[in-house]
Amino acid sequence: MALIGVLIDEMFEDIEYTEPAKAFKEAGHYITHIGLRKGQLVKGKRKRTLVKIDQSISEAKPESLDAILIPGGCSPDHLRGEKKSIKFIKDYFETGKPVFAICHAPQILITAQLLEGRRVTGWKSIVQDIKNAGAIYVDQEVVEDGNLISSRGPRDIPAFTKASLNKLETI
Repeated sequence: MALIGVLIDEMFEDIEYTEPAKAFKEAGHYITHIGLRKGQLVKGKRKRTLVKIDQSISEAKPESLDAILIPGGCSPDHLRGEKKSIKFIKDYFETGKPVFAICHAPQILITAQLLEGRRVTGWKSIVQDIKNAGAIYVDQEVVEDGNLISSRGPRDIPAFTKASLNKLETI
């Protein structure tokens, strides 16, 4: 089964983490939480979900992971302000392994300059950012472009999770 790194920080969108993570675990996959400080407790936007960071971004090894999940909310914006987060996602992206990005998650991929020429979707408020990054914005519930699977937001979670699980079956 796959080891899925969840790249996460404060103010993540609760349901964009909880629903995919639950489905991944039910399918027999493993989750490790990657954030700014090992042992830190980060809270979702709705303050209902607490996540303990298992590994700091500095100690996480991209090659040891089979996939990355990036929930939306404010978390991707927080993470993209940290150079070590940008280096980590760039290094991980170079492995060619799956990246599951929902809602505001493309923000960190934009800052890492990973979207040029890629087909991607995201939350309506970052559509122009996606286009400015040189990506092709597609207004669909799920967009799959090679190793990148993206979705617009909470209402797309069932389709996003299904596409992500299907991708995990191919690795």
